[in-house]
Amino acid sequence: MLPAYQGVISKIPTVANIPCPGLATITDVDNNSYNTVLIGTQCWTKENLKVTKYSDGVIIIPLNATGGSTGTSSTWQNLTTGSYTIYGNESSTGANATNYGFLYNWYAAKGITTTGSTTYKNLCPLSWHVPTDAEWTNLSTYLGGESVAGGKMESTSSLWNAINTAADNSSGFSALPGGFRDFDGSFYFIRSYAFFWSATENDINLNPWTRYLDSNNGNVYSSSSFFKSVGAAVRCLKD
Repeated sequence: MLPAYQGVISKIPTVANIPCPGLATITDVDNNSYNTVLIGTQCWTKENLKVTKYSDGVIIIPLNATGGSTGTSSTWQNLTTGSYTIYGNESSTGANATNYGFLYNWYAAKGITTTGSTTYKNLCPLSWHVPTDAEWTNLSTYLGGESVAGGKMESTSSLWNAINTAADNSSGFSALPGGFRDFDGSFYFIRSYAFFWSATENDINLNPWTRYLDSNNGNVYSSSSFFKSVGAAVRCLKD
C-alpha cells in the first residue's frame, strides 16, 4: 500500500497526464500494460481493463451474444458469476477491444466465481482494485463536482462521435466511449457514452453503482439502474 494515494483528497491543482510516482505503467496477469495517472491523491489506470483472468490466474469465461465463445444472449442475462465480452462480439484483437477494452458483468468486477459467494477474487492487478462508489465520488469531488468532472475526465480523441466542447481531459483520466452490453445481450452507445463499474451495491435496490460520461456535456453521472448482468468497462485504482 502507498499511503500517499489514500486519505482525504487534497485540493491541489489538476495537472493532466502526470503518471503515478515511480509507477508509470502496470501490467496485468495477461501481460497487458496500462498507463497510470495521478489525480489528487488517487492513482488510476488510464485505459480500460482487458484481462481474461483474475489476478490469481483463474480464467474468466467469456460470453458472446452470437455464441461465438460460450453460450447465448439468454445465458448472459442469467449469469450470476463473472464473465466478459467485447462490444459487438468482436474478437479480443479487434478495434473495439483495442480502443475500449472489455465489457465485464458486475460479477466479474466484484470477483464472484461461485454463485452467492462472499469470497471475492480481484479483477485488477495485484495491489490494485475496482474502485468503490465512495472512491468514484472522491474523484468527481476533487475535479470540481459532478457537473464539470466528466469533461475533465473525457479524452479529446475522435473516438467520441461528437465534438464535446466540455471535454478537455485536464485530469488525464482519458475516458473513451465504449458503450455497454445490456442484460439481454444487446450492445448500445459506443462512441457516445463511457460506463464504468464500481464495486459497491446500492443498499436499497442492490444494483451496483456505476459512473457514466456523456458526449453531450461535461457531467459525470452516478447511477444504480444497471443490473449486475450488464457489461461495462472497468478502471483500476491503486490500493
